[in-house]
Amino acid sequence: MTARPLSPAAPRFAFGANWRRFLTTLTPERIAIAEQSLRTMLALPTLAGRRFLDIGSGSGLFSLAAHRLGARVHSFDYDPEAVACTAALRQRFFPDDPAWTVERGDVLDAAYIASLGTFDIVYAWGVLHHTGDLWRALDHAQRPVAPGGWLYIAIYNDQGWRSALWRRIKWGYNVLPAVLRPLYALPLFALIEGYALLRVSERRYQTNRGMSRWHDFWDWIGGYPFEVARPEAVLAFYQQRGYRPVRQKLCGGGSGNNEFVFQKPPAGPVP
Repeated sequence: MTARPLSPAAPRFAFGANWRRFLTTLTPERIAIAEQSLRTMLALPTLAGRRFLDIGSGSGLFSLAAHRLGARVHSFDYDPEAVACTAALRQRFFPDDPAWTVERGDVLDAAYIASLGTFDIVYAWGVLHHTGDLWRALDHAQRPVAPGGWLYIAIYNDQGWRSALWRRIKWGYNVLPAVLRPLYALPLFALIEGYALLRVSERRYQTNRGMSRWHDFWDWIGGYPFEVARPEAVLAFYQQRGYRPVRQKLCGGGSGNNEFVFQKPPAGPVP
């Protein structure tokens, strides 16, 4: 297993620390919702007998969900603390289970990706746009997909100048001393969450993927590196590589992630 060294000079959000805090809120309901989100987007009632690769596993919630649905899971993340979160979740629910492996790895490392072999399902939700090289990450993510397999990704929507502004906000958060970051985030929290509370409760937010709006907020403010893509660009990128779009869930031109499920063509001639 290899990964790029963490550079102290490069601004980078502490994704793993945020996931560690999220795990303190994990409930059976959140886990069940995560499982349902996988079943819905993949249109599969079970993952039994399938190999599942979780790129950027973060808290480990979706690795756990996939394994509970019957998949053999390999989880990796670039952030060492996120790796520790996923490993702790595995040990909590499936101690020493050889059908779920966890390690540190880098989706931008072509040799590492090649060493993994192939998987029936490759999952990278809200991850590839935080690598610092989105399009190379998108390319590497599809390499482990087995013939006939699925690629399920989510990428931040390109909003033009709004996305450029968010990038500056995220960069600013990460270059500040840690003691000043809450003061920087407070006005943004009041603005974003005040508006959100008028639209959606925490319970309704949770029912989307089992996530926490509070912990996602810190990702929105601090999640750097940060890149975006228009949905038509993502579609064209994978169609050029032979993938067939199966399902998508777009954010309607607003902020947030566009979700895509692609299927790789089967091996051999297509009848």
